[in-house]
Amino acid sequence: MKSSSPKIFRKVATLRKPRSGARSDSELRPVTPEIETEMPSLILRLLREEDAEELFLRNDQNRDHLRQWMPWLDETKSASDTLNFIRRSLESATAGTQYHYALLLDGGLVGVVAFNSIEKLNHCATMGYWLAKSQMGRGYMTAAVKALIDEGFQQLALNRIQARVATGNYQSQAVCERLGLKKEGVLRQAEWLYDHYVDLTMNSVLRTEWKEQT
Repeated sequence: MKSSSPKIFRKVATLRKPRSGARSDSELRPVTPEIETEMPSLILRLLREEDAEELFLRNDQNRDHLRQWMPWLDETKSASDTLNFIRRSLESATAGTQYHYALLLDGGLVGVVAFNSIEKLNHCATMGYWLAKSQMGRGYMTAAVKALIDEGFQQLALNRIQARVATGNYQSQAVCERLGLKKEGVLRQAEWLYDHYVDLTMNSVLRTEWKEQT
């Protein structure tokens, strides 16, 4: 399938840093379509339509692993479902409300990191991320999330970045802790996970805090 991503990239935009305390979302600048990490073999690249088959394969290979905490997995039954997801994500990227990045290790897709929602008025974004089971425990996700946070504060001019993590998802919570996000509290029964509710830990970091620790 021929990708329409180059056209998308020219349209994708985000907020400029407010001037003189102003909070305007009418002035836009391009978002970074490809982000380097501190690991040379690992990069983040905005999802493209041609990623659909590989992304679905990675989801399918890790179905049991991901289903523990990802509430969307049962809706992903074919590469066509994944393609529709990517198309929706590209539309959201054009609007500046979401950005989904493929996590590429030596060119192969091993996961996704994303700003699942961006509140333009509040300059706040909520992150999400997942990694293939075979690549866990090597520092890849920590490096990827760090690069995403850098992008959020430097390019998107965000003031706050947050992650809502299920209280039992210790590996995802560890990523937040390694990067210095602060636990704000627990959102009780805040997510429906197939057949039960789960509590979510709210983690966040502010622009000023990130500057101090990096």
